[in-house]
Amino acid sequence: MFSSLKVKDFRVYWFGMFVSLVGTWIQQVSLSWLVFQLTNSAFLLGVVGFLSSIPILFLSLFGGVLADRLNKRSILIATQFAFMVLAFALAILTQLKLITTMQIMVIAVLNGIVMAFDAPSRQAVVVELTGKEHLTNAIALNSVSFNSSRIIGPALGGILISSIGMSGCFYINGISFFAVLLALWTIKIYDKPQDNLAGSAFKDSIEGLIFIKNNRLILALISMIGVVSLFGVAHVVLMPIFAKDILKVGVKGLGVLMSSAGAGALIGALVLARLGDFKYKGKLLSFSSILFSVSLITFSLSKIYSLSLVALAFVGGSSVIALALVNTLLQTKVEDRFRGRVMSVFMITFAGLMPFGNLFAGIIAQSLGVSFAVFLGGIICLGFFLSVNVLYPKIRLI
Repeated sequence: MFSSLKVKDFRVYWFGMFVSLVGTWIQQVSLSWLVFQLTNSAFLLGVVGFLSSIPILFLSLFGGVLADRLNKRSILIATQFAFMVLAFALAILTQLKLITTMQIMVIAVLNGIVMAFDAPSRQAVVVELTGKEHLTNAIALNSVSFNSSRIIGPALGGILISSIGMSGCFYINGISFFAVLLALWTIKIYDKPQDNLAGSAFKDSIEGLIFIKNNRLILALISMIGVVSLFGVAHVVLMPIFAKDILKVGVKGLGVLMSSAGAGALIGALVLARLGDFKYKGKLLSFSSILFSVSLITFSLSKIYSLSLVALAFVGGSSVIALALVNTLLQTKVEDRFRGRVMSVFMITFAGLMPFGNLFAGIIAQSLGVSFAVFLGGIICLGFFLSVNVLYPKIRLI
């Protein structure tokens, strides 16, 4: 289950990233609560989510070109340092009671710009730390790191907001970046930039898009992620409203709701890590994507706190299995020279399309209610995944 952690550099990187992710989730739940407290608006919650992800749509492909051209460790040191500066800026403004909705929006945009250059290198660097023989396990353990932090971070955030305030939570996130920066300074990555990428960044980007268009499997996998990003993840940004107005459990309940999804995701990631490089990953991908849709629909209709927790656990578990399988299949099927660019398109569909999903959900939630917004997203996801299984049955055989 933990075979890739035997590789020292990946182990150091994994633990450093885990500490940073806990801090990021503490900030995430605190920032959502701050925005809702300042605005009392479902629409503006969607707008902040939109602004934090929209730069990824336009800049991530160039981030992928950089990942194929430059040393990924150097890129990650620069981006993680930028994340740290932005976290401290948010903390100081909040502590001094100078924070405004406009300032939050500006910081959200800047975080999105940094993420556009960070994510392709962070995704592509795994194979260079572990080698292809440990790739499936390493991707699954990255999901373990991400989703265990989803349990710890929001739960701590819900408690810390009450004790040290939202500015204290933002300071904790800023401090957490020292762990990943130390890890990045310690490890060695011997990736060799591609010699064939000597032309313009625009030309290299187009070359990557043509490669994806001509590969039907990669196109199908990326399309699945795109639909989830547009219609399947807006419940996260709307969660404060579910906690306050529908389930009536307050800020501590908000942390538990988000942690429930993280707990399910952690279990799913551990199961996938244990399976390793098994055959017919496509069958599990198809099953988990349909289970995700049904669980999301169940959550949207629930008015019972305990049922909502169970539904979110299944949402988390099924989504992380599907996402990790898509990530693994993309990285095992792609040529090394296209890896950074393919993973940048993966991030565009995963995070770059998410702002439009958040904006769409915010508009629907404002006019027709948050439950209907999430329900509609679940129905669209279910219909698309069933269509993929009918139109492209070979996906179950990969």
